[in-house]
Amino acid sequence: MSKPQTLSLEPQRKLGYWSIWALGVGAVIGDGIFVLMGQGIATAGPSAMLAYLIAGLSQLFLVIALGELAVGMPSAGAMSQWVERFIGKWWGFLAGFAFAIGWVIAGGSVGLALGKLTMWFFPSLTGNIWPVFFAILFISIFAILNILGAEIAAKTQLVLVVIMTLVMALFSIIGLKDINLANFQPFFATGSEGFWGAVPLGTYAYLGAVTLATAGGEVRNPKDLPKALIWASITFLVLYTAAQAVLQGLIPWEQITMDGSPFTDAAEMVFGIAGAYIMNITAWIAAATCLLMGTLYASSRIFYAQAKRGFLPAFLGQINPKTGTPVNGILVVWAVSVLLIILGSFNPDFLYVELSTQLVLAWLVSWTLALIAAVLYRKRAFDEVQQLPWKQPLYPLFPILGFIGIIIVFYGTFIGAPMTLVRGIVWMAVLYVLFRMFHKNKNESTDANG
Repeated sequence: MSKPQTLSLEPQRKLGYWSIWALGVGAVIGDGIFVLMGQGIATAGPSAMLAYLIAGLSQLFLVIALGELAVGMPSAGAMSQWVERFIGKWWGFLAGFAFAIGWVIAGGSVGLALGKLTMWFFPSLTGNIWPVFFAILFISIFAILNILGAEIAAKTQLVLVVIMTLVMALFSIIGLKDINLANFQPFFATGSEGFWGAVPLGTYAYLGAVTLATAGGEVRNPKDLPKALIWASITFLVLYTAAQAVLQGLIPWEQITMDGSPFTDAAEMVFGIAGAYIMNITAWIAAATCLLMGTLYASSRIFYAQAKRGFLPAFLGQINPKTGTPVNGILVVWAVSVLLIILGSFNPDFLYVELSTQLVLAWLVSWTLALIAAVLYRKRAFDEVQQLPWKQPLYPLFPILGFIGIIIVFYGTFIGAPMTLVRGIVWMAVLYVLFRMFHKNKNESTDANG
């Protein structure tokens, strides 16, 4: 029996450099910067700046190390197909699925944060239902944009990211004149334990730049991928490091809370109520861009690629012939995100603590496997690497630095929470069993039909 026609279709290659750059910048977790940064500062005091910088540099080292794979093997599956080629099918499936599931979890946490940020503009609305309503409303709008076409979603993303970048740059430049250097003393206010405790929070904030590699199946020129990976990382690293320095220079760290975005409070100090209004819009944009081209775009592309390889149900691998998008995958991601938003409204600790920590673990696993694949790419396909239009400098420096960064984040995240790690191992073991069962049944069905 022949495959359905939609399975033979491929995504349309319409995305240019600036679109995928915006995907990388916008995929940096919005609530991690604008809302949960308050937790990072409360944990580490002024040294949170250094903790977040280490987390950001780890991301930069990682994307440089993965640049060759991105340009040499451009695909919607990204790390899924990189790892499968050099390590094996199960590991490839795990690398991609874990990354996609991380984005689906973010759909719940960032989506609910988006709803709460929207409430700032409507102080007369009370009750827990309204953040959920706004969260579901906007994630539904973003799902529709993704269904209509990658180019439409990417252009929307680019506009939002440019606005966000300009606002944060102006805040950092103009706010410098008002900072109080005394607010940075003592720098390690909560000691080394607090400092290392803030590194995972910084990692959560800076998660996402690698996401733009999932545009490999839709980018016009694959050699734009490594360039966009690096410059997207540099953009948000410089932007948010400067903004965080100004924030802490304006507000003593003991006075920063998680009741709202600390950047909104700082902007009101610099620009007045209009500044607070604009900064809250910027925080909203940061969360929106995560959902638009992170949760809904990246995860649906990975599911599409894995379905095409036979690792997931075939309906996830169908491309709409009119829009060129994996509509079924987008709808599944949307539905699960909505469920997590509703769950998070009843049990925020489960969503923002347990599941968000599992998100970090899932992405650490994905990154580790992708880095191993990057090293094996050099060793096993050296001639192919030499023909690439872009090669990473100073090899093997950046893979080594990437592994060191992963170890630091892993230590900071799980050394004090061994049961969280155990739960992560359990769900990956269950996933392995399901993977083997699915393939056993699939092979038996193929043999029977053959």
